[in-house]
Amino acid sequence: MIVGPIVNAGAIVLGSVLGTLFAKHLPDRVKNNLPLTIGCACMAIGISLIVKVSLLPAVILALLIGTIIGEFLSIEDVISNLSSKLKKLINRPKKSTSESENVDAAHNDSVSKFVTLLVLFCVSGMGIFGALAEGINGDPTLLITKSFLDFCVAIIFASTLGLSIALIIIPQLTIQLSLYFLATTIQPLTTPEMLNDFSACGGIIMLAMAFRMCNVKHFPITNMLPSLFLVMPISYLWSYLF
Repeated sequence: MIVGPIVNAGAIVLGSVLGTLFAKHLPDRVKNNLPLTIGCACMAIGISLIVKVSLLPAVILALLIGTIIGEFLSIEDVISNLSSKLKKLINRPKKSTSESENVDAAHNDSVSKFVTLLVLFCVSGMGIFGALAEGINGDPTLLITKSFLDFCVAIIFASTLGLSIALIIIPQLTIQLSLYFLATTIQPLTTPEMLNDFSACGGIIMLAMAFRMCNVKHFPITNMLPSLFLVMPISYLWSYLF
């Protein structure tokens, strides 16, 4: 039974509705400080996953190769451009001659926030890793945990961007369900060591995402995601050869 993706989508919709309804009652200090707490939570989750590692060299090799592939493909830039176009279609502001510059600035800021949210909800390391993990071992814990975080983030962003945030569940569900069903075909081919290294690789990406959310360092999270698809084959080959 599919649990994680459905709960995650429901949390985003609920958070978007509440954020839109209570936007005027949400203090600025909450909007500014809550993302830092969420980043710390992601950091803790990432560390708890990293300690499961079985073959650290295989995980590091997968992470390096995957990131190189992501950088060559410019995955993050592609997603950002698509997100920007989607946001323009959803909520293109009407400009008047006298206020065109201010409207454009506000629109650009809105697009930037929407892109950040789309990446965070749909293609973050936690979301992709969580969907694959549930498909492989049937454990929705990571996606349910992500749902708590996404619920809070949706409230904060919906207070300024409105209900358009809820539309993000369309690509999110598509991606997570696709990864879930892909993982069910992979599961019979895995070993405990491969699963541990998969968890560790996902944990490293989540740790990078935490630093990004806390504005410590802007890691190209999306460009690191190909490593999740490489780590298990590399782990298997490493254990076989060495």
